[in-house]
Amino acid sequence: MKIDILSLFPQMFQGVLTESILGKAAENHIVSYQITDFRNYTQNKHHKVDDYPFGGGAGMVLMPQPIFDALDAVRGADSKPARIILTSPQGKPFQQRDAAELSNEDHLIFICGHYEGFDERIAEHLVTDEYSIGDFVMTGGELAAMAMIDSVVRLLPGVLGNETSAVTDSFSDGLLEHPHYTRPANFCGMKVPDVLLSGNHERIRDWRHKESLRRTWERRPELLTDRSLTEEEQRWLNEFTLHASEKGC
Repeated sequence: MKIDILSLFPQMFQGVLTESILGKAAENHIVSYQITDFRNYTQNKHHKVDDYPFGGGAGMVLMPQPIFDALDAVRGADSKPARIILTSPQGKPFQQRDAAELSNEDHLIFICGHYEGFDERIAEHLVTDEYSIGDFVMTGGELAAMAMIDSVVRLLPGVLGNETSAVTDSFSDGLLEHPHYTRPANFCGMKVPDVLLSGNHERIRDWRHKESLRRTWERRPELLTDRSLTEEEQRWLNEFTLHASEKGC
């Protein structure tokens, strides 16, 4: 996969893209990153990339010309279609299924907004996807792009050392991930659940599934709204509800 990033602050990405999983993915030639400072494409003699909004208002707005020209340069002679992603508070919420979809692409281009916003013609005529990573506002789109890139790259074949890691992560099956434990089995009187020490893989699998459902019900119940529950999952949910009512919750 090829990932291009258009940003006014390319140095922000240096550490993120060269360390840990993202760095190893590049070292193993599974993905390549290219960061473009779109300020270099401005035709303004003062190298300005923003201007006051028409109609008045606070803040400055990114002008279309530098981003249009930078994108043309990035795409160059490449005739293959690319997914062009704009990081924006107005975008649809980015979820695990979006990361999985993007992981099937050959070329992703991220445009990182800044200042008050961007000229709407950028979103209307360049962008294929507009995403937000949450209902909050940051100074720029760089951190949002980093988060999305990380979530996509880790799904590429060969990136993770254990290929089952990605498919058992939270949200991959619509549920939050189950609790994890490691050595020692007894730490200051706090013990690991007996089932995890039993060696019975079927019991362990069932326990993890149940605890995954319990954690989702307790912390993110909205994730269960559209889920088609199995008979066993429904029985577990009834058990959770009964137990909570008995405790007066």
